[in-house]
Formats: sequence, C-alpha cells, structure tokens
Amino acid sequence: MALMRVSSPHAHGTYSTGMVMRQVLLATVPGVFVLTLFFGFGTLVNVLWACIVGLACESVALLLRGRPLAFYLKDCSALVTCVLLGIALPPYAPWWLIAVGVAASILMAKQLYGGLGYNPFNPAMVGYVVLLISFPVQMTAWAPPRGLGDVPGLWEALQACFLPARYDAVTMATPLDVLRQNQGLLLEDLWAQTPQFGRWAGIGWEWVNLAFLAGGLWLLYRRIFTWHAPVAMLASLALMATLFYDGGSSSSGGSPLFHLLSGATMFGAFFIITDPVSSAVSVRGRLVFGALIGVLVYLIRVWGNYPDAVAFAVLIANFAAPFIDHYTQPRVYGHGKSGGAG
Repeated sequence: MALMRVSSPHAHGTYSTGMVMRQVLLATVPGVFVLTLFFGFGTLVNVLWACIVGLACESVALLLRGRPLAFYLKDCSALVTCVLLGIALPPYAPWWLIAVGVAASILMAKQLYGGLGYNPFNPAMVGYVVLLISFPVQMTAWAPPRGLGDVPGLWEALQACFLPARYDAVTMATPLDVLRQNQGLLLEDLWAQTPQFGRWAGIGWEWVNLAFLAGGLWLLYRRIFTWHAPVAMLASLALMATLFYDGGSSSSGGSPLFHLLSGATMFGAFFIITDPVSSAVSVRGRLVFGALIGVLVYLIRVWGNYPDAVAFAVLIANFAAPFIDHYTQPRVYGHGKSGGAG
C-alpha cells in the first residue's frame, strides 16, 4: 500500500501522547461538573466504573499481545476512551451496560485493530453505538434535570449502577426526542406545554453544551487540535438548521440555536471528532470531515430514527476519512498537481 504524501511539518510540538490525553481529561471537567449539577451523580459513577473496566480490558489485551503494561497504560488513551463513553451514556446506567460498552470500545474498536494509532473508528463511539442498537431501552432512559424532579444523591447513583433491581428510576424523554415525536403542535405551543424545554434548548442541556464548549476552547488555546473540524461541524449544523427552519411549524426540525445547544453537539464537536487517529488529517480534509458530520447530525436528528445522531455521524465520517484525505492532501513541495516535478 502506497504511503500518503503529506507535506511537512510532521512534528507535533513538545506534547507527548500522555500529556495530550491528560489535558483532554482535564477539559472534560466543566462538562462533567454541569452534568452532575443538573442530573446528579450518575455521570460520575458511569465514568469511574467505565475507567475501572476499561483499564482491566486494556491490561488483559496487552498481556495477551505480549506488550508491556506500564508503557501503554501511561499514555492515558484508554482512560480518555472510558471517560468519553461514560459521559455519553445516560446517568444511572446499570453496571453491565457500561461494562459491555467499554469492552466493545477497548477490545473491539481499539485493540482488535492493533491499539492506539491503528483504530479506523472512534472507540468511544463504537461502544456507544453497540449499546444503542443492542439495548435501546436502557440507552434512552435519561433522568429528569434539576428543577423537574428530584436529583438522586451519590448513594442512589451507586444503587442504580450496581443494584439496578432495587433502584426505582424516574426517566424523561430528552428535548431532541420530544421534538422529533411532535404530533401537530407549533413549536411555540410545544415549548409552552413541555417542561423539558428551557430558554434556547432543554433545561440543563444548554449549560452542559456551554460547559463542553468552554473545555473545547481551552483545548484549542492549548493547541491540542486545530479549529477546522469543530468549526466546520458547528457551522454546517447551524447552516442546515437555518435552511430548513420554517419559523416554528409543527413539522419544524428546530432552530439553529436549539441544535447547537442540544444533545451531544459541543461534546461531539470538541471531544469526539477531534480524535487524531480516526479523523481526516489534512487541513482541507478536516474542514470536509467536520462539515460532513454536521450535515449528518442534522439529517439523522430530523429525519432519522435516533434523536441524537453524533455517534452515527462520526462513524460514517470515519469510514470516509481515508477517501477525504486522498482528495484533500496538500501538494508536495516541488511537485505539480499531476505529481511531476514543478
């Protein structure tokens, strides 16, 4: 297989893989804090249990492959995958659901392909989609946000995870799901009659997205990734929502601001599609990659069968990433477009 010709520079600065991963983990703190504030301790329990299972799966895979544990575990890539999956899962998910998702992410989507740097698909999103397709009931059981119900404490969160049979869960449809299932109400009436909706999007979800936006901007400031893919995704999503927004009829897909501040939009834009392994690598390629994901997110949200579509959009774009890179790679210095000497 011919190597792709990509012009210099090839150095990634002074950041090691472990340092980059630790900064990504740090950047998730605002989003996790706001999720905990509005939905209780379920996300924290998800993340902690996912990390325990993920490190165990990573260790077993490395031992079976004859690789040194310390060298590969200290890059924190497994922790990042587990934290991202734990954030994406509904709070108060049962322990076995989290374990299955983590195993799919670490063993199937990462180690099966050779480990970090070889996976063609985002591992966290592979685990999420496996769970969403296999266990749709558990994956759509979101707790009501603070203000619409009692927010469970830490003990209730631990019970929900490890003793789900003893925990009486109260769930509520997300704003994206409510909008997709709208039956003839104008958006103004739907907003007035549905308690989940806040000022711009869903109660709690607005601040969750803004918190992940803040974490993503900090990563941009630290130059962990470039702006091209996140901005392209958000711009294309906003453009699609603007083009198809009809002012709020009963068949409306929602305003641009609603889509930008709902579901996993900011989380996906800054923490998922920026994965350097499974995304496009050229500058133009990242723009195309991000724009494709934004368009797919809107199409699936409005006309698909799943209210939030970030995971599916990312995996489809992962399929297309090599094709995108092939046609957007920069011209090698000294060569014309035909490949001959310039």
